[in-house]
Amino acid sequence: MRIRPCIDIHQGRVKQIVGSTLKDDGTGHPRENFVSDRPPEWFALLFKEKGLTGGHVIKLGPGNDEAAREALAAWPGGLQVGGGITAENAASWLEAGASHVIVTSYIFYHGVLDLDRLHRLVSEVGREHIVLDLSCRWRDGSYFIVTDRWQRFTSVAICQDVLDDLSQFCDEFLVHGVDVEGKCSGVDLELVSLLADSVEIPCTYAGGARDIRDALLVREKGRDRLDLTIGSALDIFGGTGVTLDEVVEFNRRYGP
Repeated sequence: MRIRPCIDIHQGRVKQIVGSTLKDDGTGHPRENFVSDRPPEWFALLFKEKGLTGGHVIKLGPGNDEAAREALAAWPGGLQVGGGITAENAASWLEAGASHVIVTSYIFYHGVLDLDRLHRLVSEVGREHIVLDLSCRWRDGSYFIVTDRWQRFTSVAICQDVLDDLSQFCDEFLVHGVDVEGKCSGVDLELVSLLADSVEIPCTYAGGARDIRDALLVREKGRDRLDLTIGSALDIFGGTGVTLDEVVEFNRRYGP
């Protein structure tokens, strides 16, 4: 297991946002835990220096392409990118320096899985360059995949069969526990256990981590099968729960 880095970009700036407060229609104002004065490439270079691999750059809404490209250019091949990815633009993001493209809304079109779109995406860039973002929220006794800045519920619930089927089309999964994302209230251990029981390819869980003790819980409950992303609790994002040096040491001790 390793802790992976993240760079979330909103309105061109690196931020940490409570995921459930970000509206796709632009209404209201998301709850921001942190807004950085440093550009995205500063964080990319820091992660490169510290050897924190497999991280992701997420564009939270429109107007973030330039900032994302700056981060990718700072560490070519070192980061994944997500947000507004389609079969038509995926290759251009790989050319910009992303190792993988992260996709949700494009393939879960109008709330259902669109296999034609998924096949088109694989045809364009290859499954080895695709991360499927299966971020989810709890409803009616299941974790349902959500799209469009995590506001739209799809008809697809996370289960063994769904993960088995989708793993044929991607290299990794990324799963945010949206109900706890950005709240530093603790990880969703039920979701962690479900993923650990079901995934057969690399998978990163994100959401709610407060400190290194939560990372150890994910390692235990995830049976060392999942990676973890820590955002709002991290000191470089204004948090007080965990330092970047602790993340580096955790990866040195427990990472591959």
